[in-house]
Amino acid sequence: MDSKSPRVRFAPAPTGLMHLGNVRTALMNYLFAKQKTGTFILRIEDTDPKRNFDPGAKKIIEDLQWLGLYYNEGPIKGGPYAPYFQSERTALYQEKLNQLKDKGLVYRCFCTLEELRKKRQQQLMLKLPPRYDRTCLGLSESKIQDRLDKNTPFIWRMKLDINQTIKVLDLARGTIQFDLKHFSDFPLTRQDGSFTFIFANCVDDAVMKITHVLRGEDHLTNTANQAVLYQAFDITLPLFWHLPILCNTEGKKLSKRDFGFTLQDLKGSGFLPEAICNYLAIIGGGIFEQEIMSLEELVKTINFDNIHSTGYVRYDIEKLRWINHKWIDRYDFKKLAQVARPFLEKQFPKATELGDPKLAQLLQTIKTDLITLQDVPNTLHFYFEKPDITTKMLTQHIPNQLQPLIASIITKQLHTIGDPDTFTEVIKQEAKKIKIPLQTIFAAVRIALIGSAQGPSIHDLVDMLGSKEASHRIKNVLQSFKK
Repeated sequence: MDSKSPRVRFAPAPTGLMHLGNVRTALMNYLFAKQKTGTFILRIEDTDPKRNFDPGAKKIIEDLQWLGLYYNEGPIKGGPYAPYFQSERTALYQEKLNQLKDKGLVYRCFCTLEELRKKRQQQLMLKLPPRYDRTCLGLSESKIQDRLDKNTPFIWRMKLDINQTIKVLDLARGTIQFDLKHFSDFPLTRQDGSFTFIFANCVDDAVMKITHVLRGEDHLTNTANQAVLYQAFDITLPLFWHLPILCNTEGKKLSKRDFGFTLQDLKGSGFLPEAICNYLAIIGGGIFEQEIMSLEELVKTINFDNIHSTGYVRYDIEKLRWINHKWIDRYDFKKLAQVARPFLEKQFPKATELGDPKLAQLLQTIKTDLITLQDVPNTLHFYFEKPDITTKMLTQHIPNQLQPLIASIITKQLHTIGDPDTFTEVIKQEAKKIKIPLQTIFAAVRIALIGSAQGPSIHDLVDMLGSKEASHRIKNVLQSFKK
């Protein structure tokens, strides 16, 4: 292996929506390859057609592009080790299986799933570790032939040397030892003749010359079996890094019940790709002087030579919301308008009539109030819908006895609203004369314009709505003030 030019891979199964564990694995492989001037490979592990949720991995590829994680080799793009779909690599797996047969390292197992289930239950009842009992390892040639003649379904199992200790090197844990006496002879094929994840995964990593395997902690137990296969093929093991499992605030593995479990959850809720990558890259990675970082900045910052060993990291949605807020602030208004538009148009179809310059102007005024893009329609609702103002709302902020005075002051100056600075300055002066709190009088104007006493400045609101619409809204509210 050429340590100066690492080759890493992201190898998802297209069996469901991309979840955050997948995203973090893809992200770390991408960042590692970029930092080490290596190759980032996408390989689709679609050996189980019954569970194929995403034919052609179109959604996976789309999600990676949205996140900005562009691969060097893989589907569509191609590469020297194509095809990059495991379903198209069956001939290679068969060839490698034949090599193991020739070496006498595999055997046929005719046990049915029901038989295996009963054996497992019995072992658990006896408080024994549930492992395959090698029933079929000792079958004579005549018994094997008899079963074959009867077309009895079977799988191929790897024959372990139970006296052997396997060692692998993990970037976070150092050397890990596995005593094979604690492991089962694992399946390489299924009864339909297709190949298992463990076997296909290992063959592809070996053939594609993968130098570093960065994957989730939940794959740690697979590593021993794959190390056995590497040894059987007389190929040097890659270096491993088993990433910590993402857990919820209760310390349980993140699941579909947790908001943000899938990338689609976050994307649909208005989280930005930069924020998602930023967050997933820094959690569990120690202390960073600067937490808000682009992919390019993360490539330069993350220290892959000093990785902390931990079994899990907590997923904190509030931290992600904070990072997303910071990323919204980083966006220029033109880019923000492009990504905010779909959220706005979904709630307010009239928003399709808004040109990008106008939308950018509106966003400029409310940008600091946005946590996610989903906040855009909620924050700009007043622009598309006249506020529904109740008597209770008015009296809550404006005492009944002050309403006639406030109505008089505002009415006299309403003709100047086309010049918001003049309009507000004169109102300030008049309010001082009769000792009405400025907060109260401007609350009345703001309520008339947007239905809330809090919000953007009067100047900004008039610019957003236009002087004609602003004047019309204010007149309607003043008419309801008690005379």
